[in-house]
Amino acid sequence: MSNPARYSFVSSDNSLGEASFKPFLPLRLNYKEKSHEVIGLLDTGAMVNVLPYQIGVELGAVWEEQTTVLQLSGNLAQIEARVLILSATVGQFPDVRLVFAWTQATQIPLLLGQANFFMEFDICFYRSQKIFEVTLKKIL
Repeated sequence: MSNPARYSFVSSDNSLGEASFKPFLPLRLNYKEKSHEVIGLLDTGAMVNVLPYQIGVELGAVWEEQTTVLQLSGNLAQIEARVLILSATVGQFPDVRLVFAWTQATQIPLLLGQANFFMEFDICFYRSQKIFEVTLKKIL
């Protein structure tokens, strides 16, 4: 089993004090011959990973070529989304395949959700200490 990588929570709005700290994770997304360094919000309440439109474009993905449509819920229910499979590198861990709901929304963070980020990585939150640890899942 690999050693966990440790990250700090990041303040997103200083006016909110303690409540502003969120678990943002730096990672590299890869698609075909392109890669892009991004920051994703670990969202245990999100059922799927969500990729903002512009990041997909920067990776060279073409909206019209992604033919599997997804119906999102909540704040994104009215915005079309399509499946996009990317390779992702988190810290020192080997690349993993992540499935994203690539949405046409632009004013949202990249979300790392249950399917399938939390299926590939184990996360341990230490909120009171403003840190979290990431470990690649153990294969039994």
